[in-house]
Amino acid sequence: MAEMNDNKMIVDDNEPTTFGQPLSNFLLQLEDYTPTIPDAVTAHFLRNSGCDAKDPRLIRLISIAAQKFISDIANDALQHCKMRSSNSSSSHSSSKGSKGSKDRRYCLTMEDLIPALAEFGITIKKPHYYV
Repeated sequence: MAEMNDNKMIVDDNEPTTFGQPLSNFLLQLEDYTPTIPDAVTAHFLRNSGCDAKDPRLIRLISIAAQKFISDIANDALQHCKMRSSNSSSSHSSSKGSKGSKDRRYCLTMEDLIPALAEFGITIKKPHYYV
C-alpha cells in the first residue's frame, strides 16, 4: 500500500515518489507516442481558436484527447449500426440465408452518426432538400 508523508507518497518497496512523478512519467511517454491526428493539424486549430500553445507536449496531449473523442463517437455509431442491422436482419432472416456476423461489413451513415453525436450533446439536422 501507499502512504502519504509530507507531500510524498511512499510505495511498498520503500522508494519515495512525489505526487507529480506519475504526471512527468506520462509526459515522457507522450514524446514517444504518435497520435492519429498530426500535431500540425492540432496546432493549426488551436491557433485559429486563439490558443497559442508553444509546448509540443500540450499539443500532443490535445491531439490524443481529440483522437479519443472521435474514437468514442465512431464506436457509438458502430454500436447503433450493429443494433439497427440486427433488428432488420431478425425480421428478414426467414427470407434469405444471412452471412455470418464475422463477414459483415458496416458503413458509417448519418442514420447511425446522428444518435451517437446526440449522446455527446451535438445535434445535426439534415437540410430539407436532403430529406
